[in-house]
Amino acid sequence: MRVFQTLQTSLPRLLANMTSAAAIVVPAATTHTATFIFLHGLGDTGAGWSSISENFRLRRKFDEVAFIFPHAPTIPITCNGGMRMPGWYDIIARKTDFPNLSSSDDEAGMLRSISAINAIIGEQVDKGIPPERIIVGGFSQGCAIALLTGLTSERPLGGIVALSGYLAFRDKIAQMRTEVSKKIPIFMAHGKRDPVVKFAWGEESKNMLVDKLGQQKVTWKTYANLEHSANLQEMNDMEAWMEGVLKA
Repeated sequence: MRVFQTLQTSLPRLLANMTSAAAIVVPAATTHTATFIFLHGLGDTGAGWSSISENFRLRRKFDEVAFIFPHAPTIPITCNGGMRMPGWYDIIARKTDFPNLSSSDDEAGMLRSISAINAIIGEQVDKGIPPERIIVGGFSQGCAIALLTGLTSERPLGGIVALSGYLAFRDKIAQMRTEVSKKIPIFMAHGKRDPVVKFAWGEESKNMLVDKLGQQKVTWKTYANLEHSANLQEMNDMEAWMEGVLKA
């Protein structure tokens, strides 16, 4: 509780020092040598996933890592009748066919979000964190943006975490992706009972990364009873992957 209260009290200062973006920021507990940027899903905020860092801090895991959980802007979402909510991009598909990998991507919205995440990455590099020590990840919509950000990055990022999401820009990602991104390690995970982003779409995305794009380091984990959420086994698998990436 004392650790949480200290972080809560110092949050405004940490936000100013760590990133100019609207975000929940958890600083490194020791010397800052790595950064993990994680993007939430549609309708959520960065606070929804900040418990990842709280769990690590309580167990003294990744003390050298600063965690940044950005907040998506509030925008109208077409598939929800134009209702405004936090989103990294619009979902243009109707509810009857969402999410469908063949649906039209909100290219402008996705590109804006990629640019925003690249700005956060740039700030970390300017603070002396090597790109190889920066991991970008996300859940659902955040997963789609994390994948696109990593695959189009000119920097050799340390890794990409892709949870319960899919690969967007399928018709053009081969032309957009950078040569340096081919060696970025990717952790992909998906629940087999996901009713929102269907398991088959996650699996198709993984296959495209490996078979069509030639991504060299993809770790693929599946969970039999998991719906559109996360569970302890998934978090443990992600933790083990992170340990390997940050020790490499």
